[in-house]
Amino acid sequence: MNMEAFVLGCGGMMPLPYRHLTSVLLRRDGDLFLFDGGEGTQVSLKRLNLKWKKINAIFVSHTHADHVTGLPGILMLSAQVDRTEPLYIFGPPKIAEYIETSRKVLDMYINYPIVVKEITAPCVVYEGDGFYVRAFPLEHTKVCVGYTLEELDRPGEFNPEAAEALKIPKGPLWGKLQKGESVINSEGVEIKPQQVVGKARSGRKFSFVTDTMYLPSIAKEVKGSDLLICEGMFADDCADQAREKKHMTSRQSAVIARDSGSKKMALIHYSPRYTDKDLELLASQAREVYPGTILTKDRMHFEIPYED
Repeated sequence: MNMEAFVLGCGGMMPLPYRHLTSVLLRRDGDLFLFDGGEGTQVSLKRLNLKWKKINAIFVSHTHADHVTGLPGILMLSAQVDRTEPLYIFGPPKIAEYIETSRKVLDMYINYPIVVKEITAPCVVYEGDGFYVRAFPLEHTKVCVGYTLEELDRPGEFNPEAAEALKIPKGPLWGKLQKGESVINSEGVEIKPQQVVGKARSGRKFSFVTDTMYLPSIAKEVKGSDLLICEGMFADDCADQAREKKHMTSRQSAVIARDSGSKKMALIHYSPRYTDKDLELLASQAREVYPGTILTKDRMHFEIPYED
């Protein structure tokens, strides 16, 4: 099953000619999930030719303008196609008011159900086939949450040679064993799943963290992420400013990646004070702690494969 992430915008505070505001699209097979929707989200969706019409749910970290000003356009754009499935929007308090006020003031034409749910983290906010999305609290100048999308463990690999040796005919009985059910073979002997199915294999985990001061608890929440997308807004010389504005330096983001055992960490949500050339400073400071740090750029793409 395919899973991949697209960085639609990597900037913070204000859009720049070469940097849209923070937004990430996660695609898991046929499901699409949007994490934040800053200004410029539609532009990147179009340039990447992504099937935005199929977005299942939007997960909002908080209601500061640089994370939500792209949402009204997404809502209106979705009304230009025949859509019957509801669009779910999750976020902290004020997100429902923002969506409803935008619809009224802009006199939006909406021809599909929009379900807005305000959440209090920590909690599971969304569940799908073989996965769930969990929100956890962050510490910012207003209520803010991070998100993880985590897959359930997958069944172990089925051994057809072992099944044949145990006199189990190919067909429905193989399927039952793969689902964890015992079966009776052609000789009337009970065969248990563990006799032909290997150990369960772990699923994948995607984490999204932005607009928060450093908290040790974040590493516990994003533990074992295959891809951690995490804000790294400031360099070391702005640590006091980061603390005052309740943001993180790139070095602090790297500490979270290291302590969580994340397999890959990509920085996002840069201060507009840094040009693309300046961003190498953020990367170099983070890599002193977490060598695999990646600098995101608008429309960057990440594959999230299974380990086995």
